[in-house]
Amino acid sequence: MSVSVAVENGVAHVRLTRGRGNPIDLATAEGLLDSARRCEHARAVLLTAAGPAFCVGGDLREFAAAGDLRAHLDRVTGALHEALRILAALDAPVVAAVRGAVAGAGLGLLGVADLVVAADDVGFVAAYTGIGYTPDAGVSWSLPRLVGPRLALELLLTNRRLTAAEALAAGLVTSIAVDPEQAAAALAEQLTGAAFGVTKRLVRDGATTPFGQHLDTEARAIAEAAVSPSGRDGVAAFLARKPL
Repeated sequence: MSVSVAVENGVAHVRLTRGRGNPIDLATAEGLLDSARRCEHARAVLLTAAGPAFCVGGDLREFAAAGDLRAHLDRVTGALHEALRILAALDAPVVAAVRGAVAGAGLGLLGVADLVVAADDVGFVAAYTGIGYTPDAGVSWSLPRLVGPRLALELLLTNRRLTAAEALAAGLVTSIAVDPEQAAAALAEQLTGAAFGVTKRLVRDGATTPFGQHLDTEARAIAEAAVSPSGRDGVAAFLARKPL
């Protein structure tokens, strides 16, 4: 098994389990797709990986051994990209924890995460052009939106390694922690309420919705949240000066 998934208290725990850098082979891509489908009713998603490194990208040994490389890559990217489509479309907040190394398609996994907690030893590198490949896993789409087009092009064209501190400053990760998995798990547990999913959807849809239309959507959403049990309880706790 290359990917494990378990849903506990509304949080879907998705974990890369190959170890040794968790390279993405066909089995891992298909495992990610199966796991993503099982996240569709979760209230939050926690993405982690076994071993000292998060994900070093595609499994080049498997690619080199493929009899029909084009057909093989079509199968790998087909499964991987469908998994990313599903994860990106979730209202549930996606929290990732990374350590060691994040390269190639590993950056694509971070591209669909909403919050990323990194260890201070992480190195981030695109790596594609270094082996004569071009980006996949949505990296050429998500990276410019996360760090800006100029830095994204520099990273994609030169394969410069980005440190955790640089990634934090650039917006590729949201925080650095001594134990990123523990910190990310705590975050995911905090983000299971209905308001968090709606808030994520509002931000996502606002990127393509006209301002006036978006204001109408916000008005409907806040009214629904206000009359919900969690909204009523939250206001009552605030007015009573109790912690939410």
